Amino acid sequence: MEQARLRRSSARVLKPLQGSLLLSCRTVEVHNSETAENTKMERSQVSCKGKWRQFSVTLVYAEHFSFKPASSPTSGLWTTQRDGEVKLRIAEKGLGSKAPKTVHELFQETVKKYSNYYALASKKNGNWIKLTYQMYYNECWKAAKSFLKLGLERFHGVCILGFNAAEWIIADIAAIFAGGFAVGIYTTNSPEACHYVAENCSANVVIVENHKQLQKILEIQHKLPHLKAIVQYGEALKEKRPNLYFWSEFMELGRDVPDSQLQEIIDSQKPNQCCTLIYTSGTTGQPKGVMLSHDNLTWTAMAAGCSLLLTDAKAKQELVISYLPLSHVAAQMTDIWLPMIFGAQVFFAQPDALKGSLVETLREVRPTSFLGVPRVWEKMEERMKSIGAKSSALRRKVAAWAKEIGLQTNLDRMNGYYDIPMNFRIAKHLVYKKVQKAIGLDRCTRCYTGAAPISRETLEFFLSLDIPVLELYGMSESTGPHTVSSPHMFRLTSCGRSISGCQTRIHNADQYGIGEVCYLGRHIFMGYLNMEDKTKEAIDEEGWLHSGDLGKLDAHGFLYITGRIKELIITAGGENIPPVPIEDAVKAAVPIISNAMLVGDKAKFVAMLLTLKCNVNIDTGEPRDDLAPEAIEYCQRLGSKATKVSEIIRSKDKAVYAAIQNGISAVNERATSNAQKIQKWTLLEKDFSLFGGELGPTMKLKRPVVVEKYKDQIAQFYADLDGPGPAGNSLRQ
Repeated sequence: MEQARLRRSSARVLKPLQGSLLLSCRTVEVHNSETAENTKMERSQVSCKGKWRQFSVTLVYAEHFSFKPASSPTSGLWTTQRDGEVKLRIAEKGLGSKAPKTVHELFQETVKKYSNYYALASKKNGNWIKLTYQMYYNECWKAAKSFLKLGLERFHGVCILGFNAAEWIIADIAAIFAGGFAVGIYTTNSPEACHYVAENCSANVVIVENHKQLQKILEIQHKLPHLKAIVQYGEALKEKRPNLYFWSEFMELGRDVPDSQLQEIIDSQKPNQCCTLIYTSGTTGQPKGVMLSHDNLTWTAMAAGCSLLLTDAKAKQELVISYLPLSHVAAQMTDIWLPMIFGAQVFFAQPDALKGSLVETLREVRPTSFLGVPRVWEKMEERMKSIGAKSSALRRKVAAWAKEIGLQTNLDRMNGYYDIPMNFRIAKHLVYKKVQKAIGLDRCTRCYTGAAPISRETLEFFLSLDIPVLELYGMSESTGPHTVSSPHMFRLTSCGRSISGCQTRIHNADQYGIGEVCYLGRHIFMGYLNMEDKTKEAIDEEGWLHSGDLGKLDAHGFLYITGRIKELIITAGGENIPPVPIEDAVKAAVPIISNAMLVGDKAKFVAMLLTLKCNVNIDTGEPRDDLAPEAIEYCQRLGSKATKVSEIIRSKDKAVYAAIQNGISAVNERATSNAQKIQKWTLLEKDFSLFGGELGPTMKLKRPVVVEKYKDQIAQFYADLDGPGPAGNSLRQ
C-alpha cells in the first residue's frame, strides 16, 4: 500500500450504535528512515451520544511509508515453533524490497566476490594465521558434514561456549548449513544457566573452548536428553570420553558424508525459517530464546552496512577486532554478518582482551572500525586520564588546549559547520594523532558504542581528542541494530536514526514526547522459542516490536533513549523517576565512583548504592580491595591517604565522604523535582562485576540482582530516621 499519507494511530475507540461522533486528538511521532522524515501520528479518542460498545482501532500518519501491512493483524508475522515459518516484511520499494536470501546464498555470493581476500585472522604462537573467504567457506562446509555425522537434527541446537575464535564462527555457520540452530552461550554462565539454554534449544552438540567450560557441560550432561556429542576447540583434551572430540578430530568426522546429503538440506532451507537463537541475558527473569531467521541476519547486515557506510573490500578492506561475546547479537552482527556482506577481515583478540590485552591487539591490528561497550570506553578514558595526570605541566597545558579546540570543532561539525580552523590542524598534529596511535585507533574511521548507556562526559572526552564515539541502538529482537549514527550524521547522547528500510514509533508519548520506542521492519525477530505469551507481549497486533525502552525523537529523526519502562522507579508519591540520568550525573560529579544505582521503588524517597573504582583480579575478574590508581590520585588531592576501599568504609574517611556528599548535593541542586533528590547513600565494599553477578556479559547493570543482593543495605536507608547524607548519617556528629 503506497500513498502520500498512510493513516494509523493508537486509540481506544468507543463505537456507538447510534448518535453523532466527537473526535479529539493528541500527537506522537514516527520516523521513516527511507525518507528521513518525521511524521505525525494522531492518537484519537472518539465519543458519541447513545449506547456504547468498545473496540480498539489504530490509525497512523506516515509519510511515504511503503511497508505493506498484513491483511489481518500479525498474520503470520511471528511464530514460537522451532520449525515455524513467518511472513517476511518485504516493502514495495527501497532497501526493504530487496530479495530475501538464506545464509548459504549470502556466503556463496561472498565467496564469488571476495574468494582470495583474507577473512579470519587468529594469533597462534605469536603469528597471525589467516583464512581467505574461500578457505573459510570450505571449513564451514566440512564442519557442517561433521555435524550431520554426529546426528544433528533439523531445527535442533548446536551450542557454542567459549571465547571468540575462528572455530566459534565456523561452528556457528556450519550449524546453520546443516539445518540446525546456532546457539551461543555466555562463557560466564553457570552450569545451571548452560543447562537452561541447551535444554531449551534441544541441543544435539555442544562446542566448548577449554577444560573449564567442558566441566560445566559434563556436570549437566545427564540432564540433556538430546545431546549426542561435545567438541573442544581451544586447548587439547585432558581426558578421553565417549562422544567427546577435539576440533581437528571433529573436522574429519564428516569426510565420508556425501556432499549431496548436505546440499539437499541447504536446498530445503528458506529465508523465513529460524537459523539462529540469541538468548537474552535474563536480567528480568529466565532467558528467552530469540528466534532469528535467515532473512533477519542477511537483510539486516545489508541494511545496517549501508547505513553505517561500510566500505566494500574491493575499494578498501575493513579491518575489525572480534572480542565482545559472540553469544551477543551485536558481536555476531559486527564479527560475522557485516564482514560477510562487505568482505571485511576479522582479527580475533586474546581471551584476556577485557582484562588488559585488548589495547595491544588494537595497536597491532589498527582496525578501521571498532565497537566497544560503554565500559570499554570508560576504562580507556580512565587510563588516559591517569597517564595524563602524570605528565609535565607543559604537556598538560597543551593537552587541555587541544581538547578544548577538539571538542568545539567536532561539536561544530556535528551541527553542520565543516570549516576546520588552523588551530585544530595544529592540535591534530601535536596531540590527536599521537593519542590515536597510542591506543591503536589511528586509522579507525568509525568508533561505535552500544549495548548499554554511555555518559555524555565520556562521549565529550573522546570527541575532544577527535575520536567521535558513535552510538548504536537496538536489541536481540531487532537482530541487533535499529538506529545508527555515522561520522557525518550524529548527535551527542542520541542513538542515531533508523537504519534504512526500518521505522521508529514513539508509543503513548507524554507531553515531552517521551514514550515507548517501537520498531518496524525486516529486522524484527520471528518470536521467542516456545514462549507464545512473551512473544505476544513483544509484537503487537500490527507487527510493531515494543522495546520496553523509553525515548523520544527530535525533529530530524534522531532517537534519544531516556530509560527503560521496567527500570523506572515509582515512588510512594507516584512520581516516575528514570534512574540512569541521575546515576550518570553522580558518577560525573564524583570521579572516584565506579558504579551508582538509584533505589526507592514504592518508597518515600530515593537513595543510592555506590561503589568505588578499584583494581580487578586479572584471572577471575573479581574486584579487589585496593583502589585503582586514578582513585588513589583523587584521594590524595582530597588530602586522604586511603589506598583501599575497606579503609575508606571502615574509617568513614571524612575527606572522601565529604566529597561524595558534596557531589550528590550538586546533583540534587539540578534535580527536576524534590522526589528526584538523593536523600541517602551508602558505599558498598565491592564494585559491581560479572564475577559478583551484578553486571551482565555486556556490562549492563542487572538491577533485580543488585536489589536482592543488597536488600539489607537498602532496607537500612528506610529504617534510619536521620537527615540526608550517608546511611547512618555518620558525617553528622
